[in-house]
Amino acid sequence: MAKPQLSLKARALKYLSSREHSRLELGRKLSRHAQEGDDVEALLDWLESSKFLSQSRFSESLVHRRASRFGNSRILSELQSHGIDAAAISEIKTNLVQDEAARAKEVWSKRFRQAPADAAERAKQMRFLQQRGFSHSAIRAAMRAAETDED
Repeated sequence: MAKPQLSLKARALKYLSSREHSRLELGRKLSRHAQEGDDVEALLDWLESSKFLSQSRFSESLVHRRASRFGNSRILSELQSHGIDAAAISEIKTNLVQDEAARAKEVWSKRFRQAPADAAERAKQMRFLQQRGFSHSAIRAAMRAAETDED
Protein backbone atom coordinates (compact mmCIF):
# COMPACT_ATOMS: atom_id res chain seq x y z
CA MET A 1 0.00 0.00 0.00
CA ALA A 2 1.45 3.36 -1.03
CA LYS A 3 2.02 6.14 1.45
CA PRO A 4 -0.36 9.07 1.12
CA GLN A 5 1.25 12.15 -0.44
CA LEU A 6 2.02 14.87 2.11
CA SER A 7 0.72 18.31 1.35
CA LEU A 8 3.27 21.06 0.96
CA LYS A 9 2.17 22.63 4.25
CA ALA A 10 2.47 19.31 6.11
CA ARG A 11 5.90 18.73 4.59
CA ALA A 12 7.03 22.22 5.67
CA LEU A 13 5.82 21.65 9.22
CA LYS A 14 7.57 18.27 9.26
CA TYR A 15 10.85 19.91 8.25
CA LEU A 16 10.42 22.66 10.83
CA SER A 17 9.60 20.20 13.60
CA SER A 18 12.98 18.54 13.23
CA ARG A 19 15.08 21.76 13.32
CA GLU A 20 15.00 25.45 12.42
CA HIS A 21 15.35 26.25 8.71
CA SER A 22 16.07 29.47 6.88
CA ARG A 23 13.47 30.73 4.45
CA LEU A 24 15.81 30.08 1.52
CA GLU A 25 16.63 26.55 2.63
CA LEU A 26 13.01 25.62 3.29
CA GLY A 27 11.97 27.14 -0.02
CA ARG A 28 14.50 24.95 -1.85
CA LYS A 29 13.34 21.82 -0.08
CA LEU A 30 9.67 22.53 -0.70
CA SER A 31 10.07 23.52 -4.35
CA ARG A 32 11.23 20.00 -5.15
CA HIS A 33 7.86 18.68 -3.97
CA ALA A 34 5.66 21.50 -5.28
CA GLN A 35 3.08 20.51 -7.80
CA GLU A 36 1.21 22.63 -10.28
CA GLY A 37 -0.91 25.18 -8.47
CA ASP A 38 1.21 25.15 -5.26
CA ASP A 39 2.49 28.56 -4.20
CA VAL A 40 5.67 28.02 -2.19
CA GLU A 41 6.25 31.74 -1.55
CA ALA A 42 2.74 32.18 -0.14
CA LEU A 43 3.29 29.18 2.14
CA LEU A 44 6.61 30.61 3.34
CA ASP A 45 4.91 33.96 4.02
CA TRP A 46 2.21 32.19 6.01
CA LEU A 47 4.81 30.22 8.00
CA GLU A 48 6.64 33.44 8.87
CA SER A 49 3.49 35.30 9.85
CA SER A 50 2.43 32.33 12.00
CA LYS A 51 5.86 32.31 13.68
CA PHE A 52 6.67 28.79 12.49
CA LEU A 53 9.57 30.15 10.43
CA SER A 54 11.90 32.70 12.01
CA GLN A 55 15.14 34.14 10.69
CA SER A 56 16.35 35.05 14.18
CA ARG A 57 15.62 31.59 15.63
CA PHE A 58 17.37 29.97 12.68
CA SER A 59 20.40 32.23 13.15
CA GLU A 60 20.61 31.49 16.87
CA SER A 61 20.26 27.79 16.22
CA LEU A 62 22.98 27.72 13.59
CA VAL A 63 25.37 29.75 15.74
CA HIS A 64 24.70 27.48 18.71
CA ARG A 65 25.35 24.35 16.64
CA ARG A 66 28.51 25.65 14.98
CA ALA A 67 30.19 27.87 17.59
CA SER A 68 31.89 25.05 19.47
CA ARG A 69 33.66 23.81 16.32
CA PHE A 70 34.08 26.73 13.93
CA GLY A 71 35.33 30.30 13.81
CA ASN A 72 33.45 33.47 13.06
CA SER A 73 34.17 33.68 9.34
CA ARG A 74 32.91 30.14 8.72
CA ILE A 75 29.74 30.71 10.74
CA LEU A 76 29.04 34.09 9.15
CA SER A 77 29.56 32.79 5.62
CA GLU A 78 27.17 29.93 6.34
CA LEU A 79 24.56 32.39 7.59
CA GLN A 80 25.06 34.45 4.44
CA SER A 81 24.64 31.38 2.24
CA HIS A 82 21.29 30.74 3.95
CA GLY A 83 20.03 34.16 2.93
CA ILE A 84 20.20 35.89 6.32
CA ASP A 85 20.20 39.68 5.86
CA ALA A 86 23.30 41.80 6.46
CA ALA A 87 21.91 43.65 9.49
CA ALA A 88 21.26 40.41 11.36
CA ILE A 89 24.68 39.08 10.39
CA SER A 90 26.46 42.18 11.69
CA GLU A 91 24.59 41.88 15.00
CA ILE A 92 25.58 38.22 15.30
CA LYS A 93 29.17 39.10 14.43
CA THR A 94 29.46 41.52 17.34
CA ASN A 95 28.30 38.78 19.71
CA LEU A 96 30.66 36.17 18.25
CA VAL A 97 33.79 38.32 18.32
CA GLN A 98 33.83 38.45 22.10
CA ASP A 99 34.66 34.78 22.67
CA GLU A 100 36.35 33.71 19.44
CA ALA A 101 39.82 33.34 20.99
CA ALA A 102 38.48 31.11 23.77
CA ARG A 103 36.60 28.98 21.23
CA ALA A 104 39.76 28.69 19.10
CA LYS A 105 41.74 27.52 22.15
CA GLU A 106 39.06 24.94 22.94
CA VAL A 107 38.99 23.60 19.36
CA TRP A 108 42.79 23.50 19.35
CA SER A 109 42.96 21.60 22.65
CA LYS A 110 40.45 18.98 21.47
CA ARG A 111 42.53 18.29 18.38
CA PHE A 112 46.17 18.61 19.47
CA ARG A 113 46.46 18.47 23.29
CA GLN A 114 50.11 19.64 23.30
CA ALA A 115 51.96 22.71 22.11
CA PRO A 116 53.85 22.49 18.81
CA ALA A 117 57.43 21.27 19.06
CA ASP A 118 58.73 23.11 16.00
CA ALA A 119 57.76 25.67 13.38
CA ALA A 120 56.32 23.07 10.99
CA GLU A 121 54.04 21.67 13.67
CA ARG A 122 53.00 25.19 14.67
CA ALA A 123 52.13 26.01 11.04
CA LYS A 124 50.10 22.80 10.77
CA GLN A 125 48.13 23.65 13.91
CA MET A 126 47.54 27.21 12.76
CA ARG A 127 46.33 26.01 9.33
CA PHE A 128 43.89 23.69 11.08
CA LEU A 129 42.36 26.60 13.00
CA GLN A 130 42.36 28.77 9.89
CA GLN A 131 40.45 26.12 7.94
CA ARG A 132 37.90 26.08 10.74
CA GLY A 133 37.27 29.78 10.10
CA PHE A 134 39.03 31.43 13.03
CA SER A 135 40.56 34.89 12.61
CA HIS A 136 44.33 35.40 12.73
CA SER A 137 44.12 37.22 16.05
CA ALA A 138 42.10 34.38 17.60
CA ILE A 139 44.57 31.82 16.23
CA ARG A 140 47.54 33.74 17.64
CA ALA A 141 45.80 34.05 21.02
CA ALA A 142 45.00 30.33 21.08
CA MET A 143 48.56 29.38 20.15
CA ARG A 144 49.99 31.74 22.80
CA ALA A 145 47.64 30.27 25.40
CA ALA A 146 48.62 26.74 24.38
CA GLU A 147 52.31 27.53 24.67
CA THR A 148 51.95 29.22 28.07
CA ASP A 149 49.83 26.31 29.36
CA GLU A 150 52.61 23.95 28.30
CA ASP A 151 55.27 25.81 30.33
